[in-house]
Order: sequence, then C-alpha cells, then structure tokens
Amino acid sequence: MKKLILKRLLQLIPMLIGMSFVSFIIIQSSPGDYFAQMKMNPEISPETIEMMRTSFGLDRPLFVQYFFWLKNICKMDFGISFAYHIPVTTLIKFRLKNTLCLAIFSLFLSWVIAIPLAVLAGYKEGTLIDKIFSLFAYLSISLPSFFVALLFVYFISKTGVLPLGGTRSIFDIDANAFLIFKDYMRHLLVPGLVLCFVNIGWLFRLMKNNFIEVYNTPYILAAWARGLPASSVIFKHTLRNALNPMFTILGMEIGSILNGAALTEIICGWPGMGSLILEAVLSHDLYLVMGSLVISGFLLIIGNLIGDILIALFDPRIRLT
Repeated sequence: MKKLILKRLLQLIPMLIGMSFVSFIIIQSSPGDYFAQMKMNPEISPETIEMMRTSFGLDRPLFVQYFFWLKNICKMDFGISFAYHIPVTTLIKFRLKNTLCLAIFSLFLSWVIAIPLAVLAGYKEGTLIDKIFSLFAYLSISLPSFFVALLFVYFISKTGVLPLGGTRSIFDIDANAFLIFKDYMRHLLVPGLVLCFVNIGWLFRLMKNNFIEVYNTPYILAAWARGLPASSVIFKHTLRNALNPMFTILGMEIGSILNGAALTEIICGWPGMGSLILEAVLSHDLYLVMGSLVISGFLLIIGNLIGDILIALFDPRIRLT
C-alpha cells in the first residue's frame, strides 16, 4: 500500500506539469489579456501599462514565463492576481475551503441516501417501492444540474425558507461560533442539495445493479440454505460485496463533484472555486486561472488515489504489488 501511494504521488508531478503547460499555452494563445483591456481606459497611459506588464513578467518570451511560473510554484508561490492585487494563494484558500465543504457535504448526503434506497429497491426488485425509487433515479439522471439549480433558486426565492448567495448573513457583533456555523450550513444547503439530487440517480442505479447481481450468485443461495439470518445474508454477504465496485468510482466522483460544482456555485451564488475560475477567465487573470487549474487537477488525482486505497482496504481479494 505504501508503494502504491508513493508511486501515485510521483506520477502526480509529471501529470500536473503537463496539464499546467497545456493550459498555460492555451490561455496565452487566446486573444487579448488583462492589460490589453486597460488600454481602453484613457486615464491610464501606455507607459504605465507596459510597466505593469514588465512587473508581472509578461514581457518575456512565452516559455520563459512558464518556467519562471513553474519555479515559483515549487516554492508554493502562485503569483499575484492581476484583478485583486493580492497573492493567488490567499484567494484560493478561502474559495477552496467553500468548494471542499460543498463537495464533502453533497457527497456524504448522496451516498447516505442512495445506498440504503438502492439496497431496499434491489431486495424488493419488481415491487412498487422499486418502481418509485427507480422513477426518482431517472429524474435525477435526466435533469441537468444547471436546470435543477435554477429550480431550487426559484423555489427558495419565492418561499424564503433558506438564504441565497454567500456564506454568511448579517450578524450582531456578539454572535458566537455555533450561530456562525449554523448560518454557514443554512447557506450550504441550497447548492449542496442541488449536487446531491444530481448525483443520487446514477449512484442508486449502479448500487442497485451491483446488489441484484451479487444477490443472485450461488454463494448467496448457499447462505440462505445454511439458515443464516436475513440480516447476515443481506448486509454481511450481499451488501459488502456489492459495495466493492462503488469504492472504485468514489475517487472519480470526488473529482466529478469538484468539477460539476462550478456551475452550481455560479447559479446559487456560492463563493467557491467555480465562480473564482469564471471571474479569472473573463478578466484574463493569468496567474489566478493557472493556480486554480493546478489545485483542481491535484484534487482530481488525489480523489482517484483515495478510491484505489479504499477498494484495496475493503476488498481482501485485491493484492497490490
């Protein structure tokens, strides 16, 4: 296991370098940049704009810019944001915390809901319960995330049962930590429920199919024949083996939720990495875009590594060498 983790972490380096290089070339090849937009302001002289370009190192050749940026990355220096005039690391820290909280909350909620429903539907295959749950899963899969987000935002705006946008409401000065946390979770509910609804459908279908496949195997029939209690057959033998393929997709789901959260964050007004990347791309904020892409790629690879570790821990048939 230690060799696997070390090997995957070493593979992380060339993957991030390749991803960052391709992204850097594409961004720099696009027409215009942040300082080109400043030329439209008559109050800013061309000399001032050129001086700013020089201070950010944009007067150098393209490959020289990239290698200087890469050298600074090794020192955990992502550069200075053109638009915000503060270190990119400072911006990413705040937004990344919100995105991770949203991803963990929606991931946990979707698994807690989808797995029990799938087990019940698989055990009651062909009954009315199975048909109702399957219909709900089809709706979850069919509706795109942006449409679900718009429906939630419209409903919340009409009812006012939950706050929309941001992470905090206006507090008195003496608000304690519990009230702040409670208010944060209330703001988190809207985007979290949107992502949860979108992910439940395919999790339900995959888990249900796994459960039915394992439940119909000969060794489950043999467990019934030996007179084992129903709880042991369903949870110890069937559910445990049906969960093994789910752990392989857990890492990919972490990455997909982080990527899929971007559009939901923008529509629901959640200040996470999605809205930050959108603002950076629209303003041609080079270093902010590059820093956000590197962090997103790193989380995606780490998510896949977590999935590999989990399946190795829960499936004794797998031997990693």
